[in-house]
Amino acid sequence: MEEEFLKNSNAAIAAKAAKRQDKEEDVDHEVNKVDALRGRHSLVSGFTDSVIELSFRPTLGSTLGSTLGSTLGSTEGTPMTVGNLEEIIDESHAIVSTAHGPDYYVAIMSFVDREQLEPNSSVLLHHRLHAVVGVMAEDVDPMVNVMKLEKAPQETYADVGGLDKQIQEIKESVELPLSHPEYYEEMGIKPPKGIILYGPPGTGKTLLAKAVANQTSATFLRVVGSELIQKYLGDGPKLVRQLFRVAEEHAPTIVFIDEIDAIGTKRYDSNSGGEREIQRTMLELLNQLDGFDSKSDVKVIMATNRIESLDPALIRPGRIDRKIEFPLPDEQTKRRIFNIHSKRMTLSDDVNFDELIMAKDDLSGADIKAMCTEAGLMALRMRRMKVTAEDFRKSKENVLYRKKEGTHEGLYL
Repeated sequence: MEEEFLKNSNAAIAAKAAKRQDKEEDVDHEVNKVDALRGRHSLVSGFTDSVIELSFRPTLGSTLGSTLGSTLGSTEGTPMTVGNLEEIIDESHAIVSTAHGPDYYVAIMSFVDREQLEPNSSVLLHHRLHAVVGVMAEDVDPMVNVMKLEKAPQETYADVGGLDKQIQEIKESVELPLSHPEYYEEMGIKPPKGIILYGPPGTGKTLLAKAVANQTSATFLRVVGSELIQKYLGDGPKLVRQLFRVAEEHAPTIVFIDEIDAIGTKRYDSNSGGEREIQRTMLELLNQLDGFDSKSDVKVIMATNRIESLDPALIRPGRIDRKIEFPLPDEQTKRRIFNIHSKRMTLSDDVNFDELIMAKDDLSGADIKAMCTEAGLMALRMRRMKVTAEDFRKSKENVLYRKKEGTHEGLYL
Protein backbone atom coordinates (compact mmCIF):
# COMPACT_ATOMS: atom_id res chain seq x y z
CA MET A 1 0.00 0.00 0.00
CA GLU A 2 2.79 2.40 0.93
CA GLU A 3 4.76 1.49 -2.17
CA GLU A 4 1.76 2.26 -4.38
CA PHE A 5 1.21 5.58 -2.60
CA LEU A 6 4.84 6.60 -3.05
CA LYS A 7 4.72 5.54 -6.67
CA ASN A 8 1.65 7.70 -7.33
CA SER A 9 3.21 10.66 -5.50
CA ASN A 10 6.42 10.44 -7.50
CA ALA A 11 4.44 10.26 -10.71
CA ALA A 12 2.43 13.35 -9.74
CA ILE A 13 5.59 15.27 -8.86
CA ALA A 14 7.23 14.27 -12.14
CA ALA A 15 4.16 15.32 -14.13
CA LYS A 16 4.03 18.66 -12.34
CA ALA A 17 7.74 19.26 -13.02
CA ALA A 18 7.34 18.37 -16.69
CA LYS A 19 4.37 20.74 -16.97
CA ARG A 20 6.37 23.54 -15.35
CA GLN A 21 9.30 22.91 -17.71
CA ASP A 22 6.99 23.01 -20.75
CA LYS A 23 5.54 26.29 -19.49
CA GLU A 24 8.98 27.83 -19.05
CA GLU A 25 10.01 26.65 -22.51
CA ASP A 26 6.91 28.32 -23.97
CA VAL A 27 7.77 31.56 -22.22
CA ASP A 28 11.37 31.40 -23.45
CA HIS A 29 10.13 30.71 -26.96
CA GLU A 30 7.85 33.75 -26.87
CA VAL A 31 10.62 35.95 -25.47
CA ASN A 32 12.95 34.82 -28.25
CA LYS A 33 10.26 35.69 -30.80
CA VAL A 34 9.95 39.17 -29.32
CA ASP A 35 13.74 39.64 -29.35
CA ALA A 36 13.91 38.58 -33.00
CA LEU A 37 11.03 40.84 -33.99
CA ARG A 38 12.50 43.68 -31.96
CA GLY A 39 15.79 43.40 -33.80
CA ARG A 40 14.17 43.38 -37.23
CA HIS A 41 11.78 46.21 -36.31
CA SER A 42 14.51 48.43 -34.93
CA LEU A 43 16.53 47.95 -38.10
CA VAL A 44 13.58 49.02 -40.22
CA SER A 45 12.05 51.89 -38.29
CA GLY A 46 14.43 52.74 -35.47
CA PHE A 47 11.80 52.22 -32.76
CA THR A 48 13.16 51.65 -29.29
CA ASP A 49 13.01 48.49 -27.21
CA SER A 50 10.27 49.83 -24.99
CA VAL A 51 7.79 50.23 -27.83
CA ILE A 52 8.31 46.65 -29.01
CA GLU A 53 8.23 45.38 -25.45
CA LEU A 54 4.79 46.86 -24.82
CA SER A 55 3.34 46.08 -28.24
CA PHE A 56 4.06 42.35 -27.88
CA ARG A 57 3.37 42.03 -24.20
CA PRO A 58 -0.28 40.83 -24.63
CA THR A 59 0.84 37.87 -26.79
CA LEU A 60 3.02 36.44 -24.07
CA GLY A 61 0.23 35.47 -21.73
CA SER A 62 -0.22 36.01 -18.04
CA THR A 63 2.99 34.20 -17.12
CA LEU A 64 5.15 36.50 -19.21
CA GLY A 65 3.18 39.49 -17.93
CA SER A 66 4.01 38.53 -14.38
CA THR A 67 7.62 38.00 -15.41
CA LEU A 68 7.76 41.52 -16.87
CA GLY A 69 6.08 42.86 -13.76
CA SER A 70 8.73 41.32 -11.59
CA THR A 71 11.36 42.73 -13.95
CA LEU A 72 9.94 46.23 -13.52
CA GLY A 73 9.92 45.75 -9.79
CA SER A 74 13.56 44.78 -9.89
CA THR A 75 14.45 48.14 -11.47
CA GLU A 76 14.07 49.83 -8.11
CA GLY A 77 17.51 50.98 -7.08
CA THR A 78 18.85 50.59 -10.64
CA PRO A 79 20.50 53.70 -12.15
CA MET A 80 18.13 55.51 -14.51
CA THR A 81 18.80 57.74 -17.50
CA VAL A 82 17.66 61.35 -17.21
CA GLY A 83 16.03 62.63 -20.40
CA ASN A 84 14.07 65.62 -21.63
CA LEU A 85 10.43 65.24 -22.67
CA GLU A 86 10.18 66.77 -26.13
CA GLU A 87 6.59 65.92 -27.12
CA ILE A 88 3.66 63.87 -25.80
CA ILE A 89 2.21 61.78 -28.64
CA ASP A 90 -0.70 60.17 -26.76
CA GLU A 91 -1.52 58.74 -23.35
CA SER A 92 1.04 55.95 -23.71
CA HIS A 93 3.81 57.30 -25.93
CA ALA A 94 6.12 60.29 -26.10
CA ILE A 95 9.28 61.57 -27.75
CA VAL A 96 12.24 62.09 -25.43
CA SER A 97 15.83 63.19 -25.89
CA THR A 98 18.98 62.52 -23.93
CA ALA A 99 22.14 64.56 -23.61
CA HIS A 100 24.28 62.03 -25.49
CA GLY A 101 22.03 60.60 -28.18
CA PRO A 102 19.17 61.06 -30.64
CA ASP A 103 15.48 61.51 -29.92
CA TYR A 104 13.49 58.37 -29.02
CA TYR A 105 9.87 57.39 -29.50
CA VAL A 106 9.18 55.60 -26.22
CA ALA A 107 6.39 54.26 -24.07
CA ILE A 108 5.04 55.89 -20.92
CA MET A 109 4.51 53.37 -18.14
CA SER A 110 1.00 53.19 -16.71
CA PHE A 111 2.13 54.12 -13.18
CA VAL A 112 3.59 57.49 -14.28
CA ASP A 113 1.51 60.50 -13.21
CA ARG A 114 0.30 62.05 -16.46
CA GLU A 115 -0.45 65.40 -14.81
CA GLN A 116 3.26 65.95 -14.14
CA LEU A 117 4.25 65.28 -17.74
CA GLU A 118 4.86 68.54 -19.56
CA PRO A 119 7.04 69.38 -22.57
CA ASN A 120 10.64 70.21 -21.63
CA SER A 121 10.28 68.51 -18.24
CA SER A 122 12.98 66.13 -16.99
CA VAL A 123 11.92 62.47 -16.96
CA LEU A 124 13.47 59.22 -15.77
CA LEU A 125 14.09 56.62 -18.48
CA HIS A 126 14.59 52.89 -18.03
CA HIS A 127 18.28 52.11 -18.53
CA ARG A 128 17.54 49.41 -21.14
CA LEU A 129 14.05 50.04 -22.51
CA HIS A 130 14.20 53.87 -22.47
CA ALA A 131 10.57 53.86 -21.32
CA VAL A 132 9.42 56.77 -19.15
CA VAL A 133 9.23 55.44 -15.59
CA GLY A 134 9.11 58.69 -13.60
CA VAL A 135 9.16 62.47 -13.58
CA MET A 136 11.91 64.43 -11.86
CA ALA A 137 11.12 67.41 -9.69
CA GLU A 138 11.91 70.64 -11.52
CA ASP A 139 15.07 71.77 -9.78
CA VAL A 140 17.09 74.82 -10.69
CA ASP A 141 20.47 74.30 -12.27
CA PRO A 142 23.18 74.98 -9.64
CA MET A 143 24.84 77.32 -12.14
CA VAL A 144 21.85 79.68 -11.90
CA ASN A 145 22.24 79.90 -8.13
CA VAL A 146 25.89 80.79 -8.64
CA MET A 147 24.81 83.67 -10.89
CA LYS A 148 22.57 85.10 -8.16
CA LEU A 149 24.48 87.43 -5.88
CA GLU A 150 23.47 86.93 -2.25
CA LYS A 151 24.48 90.49 -1.32
CA ALA A 152 23.66 93.63 -3.24
CA PRO A 153 26.62 95.14 -5.12
CA GLN A 154 28.53 97.75 -3.13
CA GLU A 155 29.07 100.10 -6.08
CA THR A 156 27.07 103.34 -6.13
CA TYR A 157 26.60 106.21 -8.57
CA ALA A 158 29.29 108.09 -6.66
CA ASP A 159 31.82 105.51 -7.86
CA VAL A 160 31.04 106.38 -11.48
CA GLY A 161 33.07 109.25 -12.87
CA GLY A 162 31.10 111.33 -15.34
CA LEU A 163 28.52 109.49 -17.47
CA ASP A 164 25.77 111.83 -16.24
CA LYS A 165 23.68 111.31 -19.37
CA GLN A 166 24.06 107.53 -19.19
CA ILE A 167 23.12 107.49 -15.51
CA GLN A 168 19.99 109.52 -16.23
CA GLU A 169 18.92 107.17 -19.04
CA ILE A 170 19.47 104.02 -17.01
CA LYS A 171 17.56 105.51 -14.07
CA GLU A 172 14.58 106.18 -16.33
CA SER A 173 14.72 102.71 -17.88
CA VAL A 174 15.49 100.44 -14.92
CA GLU A 175 15.50 102.15 -11.52
CA LEU A 176 12.32 104.22 -11.78
CA PRO A 177 10.08 101.38 -13.12
CA LEU A 178 11.14 99.17 -10.19
CA SER A 179 10.80 101.80 -7.47
CA HIS A 180 7.85 103.88 -8.76
CA PRO A 181 5.88 101.97 -11.42
CA GLU A 182 2.84 104.19 -10.76
CA TYR A 183 4.55 107.08 -12.56
CA TYR A 184 4.39 105.19 -15.83
CA GLU A 185 0.77 104.21 -15.28
CA GLU A 186 -0.18 107.85 -14.76
CA MET A 187 1.68 108.80 -17.93
CA GLY A 188 -0.01 105.99 -19.85
CA ILE A 189 3.24 104.48 -21.15
CA LYS A 190 4.99 101.16 -20.68
CA PRO A 191 8.50 101.14 -19.23
CA PRO A 192 11.29 99.55 -21.28
CA LYS A 193 11.75 95.80 -20.96
CA GLY A 194 15.49 95.94 -21.31
CA ILE A 195 18.44 98.09 -22.30
CA ILE A 196 21.82 97.45 -23.84
CA LEU A 197 25.03 99.21 -22.83
CA TYR A 198 27.66 99.38 -25.56
CA GLY A 199 31.02 101.00 -25.97
CA PRO A 200 34.77 100.29 -25.79
CA PRO A 201 36.07 98.01 -23.01
CA GLY A 202 36.62 99.62 -19.61
CA THR A 203 34.18 102.52 -20.00
CA GLY A 204 31.99 101.63 -16.99
CA LYS A 205 29.20 99.45 -18.39
CA THR A 206 29.40 96.74 -15.73
CA LEU A 207 30.07 99.31 -13.00
CA LEU A 208 26.91 101.25 -13.80
CA ALA A 209 24.79 98.08 -13.93
CA LYS A 210 25.98 97.17 -10.42
CA ALA A 211 25.26 100.70 -9.19
CA VAL A 212 21.66 100.42 -10.40
CA ALA A 213 21.21 97.10 -8.58
CA ASN A 214 22.57 98.69 -5.40
CA GLN A 215 20.24 101.66 -5.70
CA THR A 216 17.09 99.57 -6.22
CA SER A 217 17.93 96.80 -3.69
CA ALA A 218 16.86 94.32 -6.37
CA THR A 219 18.13 90.79 -6.81
CA PHE A 220 21.11 90.94 -9.16
CA LEU A 221 21.64 88.04 -11.57
CA ARG A 222 24.90 88.45 -13.44
CA VAL A 223 25.78 86.07 -16.26
CA VAL A 224 28.44 86.23 -18.93
CA GLY A 225 27.27 85.29 -22.40
CA SER A 226 29.82 82.48 -22.70
CA GLU A 227 28.31 80.75 -19.64
CA LEU A 228 25.14 80.13 -21.66
CA ILE A 229 27.11 78.07 -24.21
CA GLN A 230 26.85 74.50 -22.96
CA LYS A 231 28.41 71.27 -24.15
CA TYR A 232 25.30 69.14 -24.68
CA LEU A 233 22.36 69.73 -26.96
CA GLY A 234 19.53 71.68 -25.31
CA ASP A 235 21.41 72.62 -22.13
CA GLY A 236 21.94 76.24 -23.23
CA PRO A 237 18.25 77.02 -23.88
CA LYS A 238 17.31 75.19 -20.69
CA LEU A 239 19.72 77.36 -18.70
CA VAL A 240 18.16 80.50 -20.21
CA ARG A 241 14.67 79.33 -19.19
CA GLN A 242 15.81 78.60 -15.65
CA LEU A 243 17.58 81.96 -15.44
CA PHE A 244 14.39 83.88 -16.15
CA ARG A 245 12.30 81.58 -13.94
CA VAL A 246 14.60 82.33 -10.99
CA ALA A 247 14.41 86.04 -11.88
CA GLU A 248 10.61 85.96 -11.65
CA GLU A 249 10.68 84.03 -8.36
CA HIS A 250 13.04 86.57 -6.75
CA ALA A 251 11.51 89.72 -8.23
CA PRO A 252 12.29 92.58 -8.30
CA THR A 253 15.28 91.37 -10.29
CA ILE A 254 17.87 92.83 -12.62
CA VAL A 255 19.26 90.29 -15.10
CA PHE A 256 22.64 91.53 -16.31
CA ILE A 257 24.01 89.63 -19.33
CA ASP A 258 27.57 90.73 -19.97
CA GLU A 259 29.36 90.05 -23.27
CA ILE A 260 26.05 89.30 -24.99
CA ASP A 261 27.89 89.07 -28.33
CA ALA A 262 29.01 85.56 -27.29
CA ILE A 263 25.54 84.22 -28.12
CA GLY A 264 23.80 87.14 -29.86
CA THR A 265 25.75 87.46 -33.10
CA LYS A 266 24.01 87.62 -36.46
CA ARG A 267 22.63 84.30 -37.62
CA TYR A 268 23.89 82.55 -40.73
CA ASP A 269 23.73 79.09 -42.28
CA SER A 270 26.27 76.86 -40.60
CA ASN A 271 27.15 73.19 -40.79
CA SER A 272 28.67 73.29 -37.32
CA GLY A 273 26.59 71.73 -34.57
CA GLY A 274 28.10 74.12 -32.05
CA GLU A 275 27.07 77.19 -34.03
CA ARG A 276 23.53 75.87 -34.42
CA GLU A 277 23.31 75.26 -30.66
CA ILE A 278 24.43 78.86 -30.00
CA GLN A 279 21.71 80.09 -32.34
CA ARG A 280 19.11 77.96 -30.52
CA THR A 281 20.25 79.51 -27.24
CA MET A 282 19.74 82.99 -28.69
CA LEU A 283 16.28 82.03 -29.98
CA GLU A 284 15.32 80.92 -26.48
CA LEU A 285 16.57 84.27 -25.15
CA LEU A 286 14.35 86.04 -27.69
CA ASN A 287 11.43 83.88 -26.58
CA GLN A 288 12.02 84.78 -22.93
CA LEU A 289 12.25 88.50 -23.74
CA ASP A 290 8.89 88.25 -25.50
CA GLY A 291 7.40 86.15 -22.71
CA PHE A 292 7.32 88.64 -19.83
CA ASP A 293 5.48 91.92 -19.56
CA SER A 294 7.33 95.22 -19.50
CA LYS A 295 5.38 96.07 -16.33
CA SER A 296 6.91 93.11 -14.48
CA ASP A 297 9.60 93.47 -11.85
CA VAL A 298 12.24 91.85 -14.08
CA LYS A 299 14.55 94.14 -16.05
CA VAL A 300 17.22 93.01 -18.48
CA ILE A 301 20.52 94.84 -18.96
CA MET A 302 22.91 93.67 -21.67
CA ALA A 303 26.43 94.86 -22.30
CA THR A 304 28.75 94.49 -25.28
CA ASN A 305 31.62 96.24 -27.01
CA ARG A 306 30.58 94.88 -30.44
CA ILE A 307 27.02 96.04 -30.96
CA GLU A 308 27.48 96.05 -34.74
CA SER A 309 27.83 92.24 -34.68
CA LEU A 310 24.55 91.58 -32.81
CA ASP A 311 21.50 90.11 -34.51
CA PRO A 312 18.94 92.84 -35.32
CA ALA A 313 16.15 90.67 -33.90
CA LEU A 314 17.82 90.77 -30.48
CA ILE A 315 18.13 94.54 -30.14
CA ARG A 316 14.94 95.65 -31.88
CA PRO A 317 12.44 97.86 -29.97
CA GLY A 318 10.05 95.75 -27.92
CA ARG A 319 12.87 93.57 -26.65
CA ILE A 320 15.68 96.06 -26.07
CA ASP A 321 14.02 99.47 -25.94
CA ARG A 322 17.05 101.61 -25.17
CA LYS A 323 20.59 101.55 -26.46
CA ILE A 324 22.97 103.53 -24.25
CA GLU A 325 26.43 104.35 -25.59
CA PHE A 326 29.47 104.55 -23.31
CA PRO A 327 32.22 106.56 -25.07
CA LEU A 328 35.79 107.01 -23.93
CA PRO A 329 35.99 109.72 -21.22
CA ASP A 330 36.64 113.34 -22.13
CA GLU A 331 38.95 115.63 -20.15
CA GLN A 332 36.36 116.54 -17.53
CA THR A 333 35.38 112.90 -17.03
CA LYS A 334 39.04 111.84 -16.77
CA ARG A 335 39.58 114.36 -13.97
CA ARG A 336 36.58 113.02 -12.03
CA ILE A 337 37.78 109.43 -12.46
CA PHE A 338 41.28 110.35 -11.24
CA ASN A 339 39.77 112.05 -8.19
CA ILE A 340 37.61 108.99 -7.38
CA HIS A 341 40.48 106.49 -7.51
CA SER A 342 43.09 108.70 -5.82
CA LYS A 343 41.00 110.17 -2.99
CA ARG A 344 42.26 107.56 -0.49
CA MET A 345 45.86 107.64 -1.68
CA THR A 346 48.58 109.66 0.05
CA LEU A 347 49.85 111.93 -2.72
CA SER A 348 53.00 113.99 -2.84
CA ASP A 349 52.78 117.75 -3.35
CA ASP A 350 54.18 117.49 -6.88
CA VAL A 351 51.30 115.35 -8.14
CA ASN A 352 49.28 117.14 -10.80
CA PHE A 353 46.88 115.19 -12.98
CA ASP A 354 46.67 117.90 -15.65
CA GLU A 355 49.55 116.44 -17.64
CA LEU A 356 47.92 113.01 -17.69
CA ILE A 357 44.48 114.42 -18.46
CA MET A 358 45.55 116.72 -21.30
CA ALA A 359 47.52 114.00 -23.07
CA LYS A 360 45.93 112.72 -26.27
CA ASP A 361 45.82 109.13 -25.13
CA ASP A 362 42.74 106.94 -25.42
CA LEU A 363 42.40 106.23 -21.72
CA SER A 364 39.32 104.43 -20.44
CA GLY A 365 38.07 104.46 -16.88
CA ALA A 366 39.62 101.03 -16.30
CA ASP A 367 42.98 102.32 -17.59
CA ILE A 368 42.90 105.24 -15.14
CA LYS A 369 42.12 102.91 -12.25
CA ALA A 370 45.00 100.64 -13.30
CA MET A 371 47.35 103.66 -13.43
CA CYS A 372 46.46 104.68 -9.87
CA THR A 373 46.98 101.13 -8.61
CA GLU A 374 50.28 100.78 -10.48
CA ALA A 375 51.54 104.11 -9.08
CA GLY A 376 50.76 102.97 -5.54
CA LEU A 377 52.63 99.69 -6.11
CA MET A 378 55.68 101.59 -7.37
CA ALA A 379 55.72 103.71 -4.21
CA LEU A 380 55.54 100.58 -2.05
CA ARG A 381 58.39 99.03 -4.04
CA MET A 382 60.56 102.03 -3.13
CA ARG A 383 59.50 101.82 0.55
CA ARG A 384 57.62 105.12 0.32
CA MET A 385 54.17 105.90 1.73
CA LYS A 386 53.54 108.80 -0.65
CA VAL A 387 52.90 108.56 -4.37
CA THR A 388 54.83 111.02 -6.51
CA ALA A 389 54.22 112.45 -9.96
CA GLU A 390 57.04 110.28 -11.31
CA ASP A 391 55.17 107.19 -10.12
CA PHE A 392 52.13 108.24 -12.14
CA ARG A 393 54.23 108.91 -15.25
CA LYS A 394 55.84 105.48 -15.08
CA SER A 395 52.54 103.79 -14.33
CA LYS A 396 51.01 105.44 -17.40
CA GLU A 397 53.84 104.13 -19.58
CA ASN A 398 53.39 100.62 -18.20
CA VAL A 399 49.62 100.59 -18.63
CA LEU A 400 49.71 101.98 -22.16
CA TYR A 401 52.55 99.63 -23.14
CA ARG A 402 50.61 96.57 -21.95
CA LYS A 403 47.51 97.88 -23.69
CA LYS A 404 49.10 98.56 -27.09
CA GLU A 405 52.17 96.32 -27.31
CA GLY A 406 51.53 93.51 -24.87
CA THR A 407 48.62 92.00 -26.81
CA HIS A 408 48.25 91.23 -30.49
CA GLU A 409 45.82 93.29 -32.50
CA GLY A 410 42.46 91.57 -32.78
CA LEU A 411 43.00 89.24 -29.81
CA TYR A 412 39.82 90.39 -28.08
CA LEU A 413 37.72 90.89 -31.22
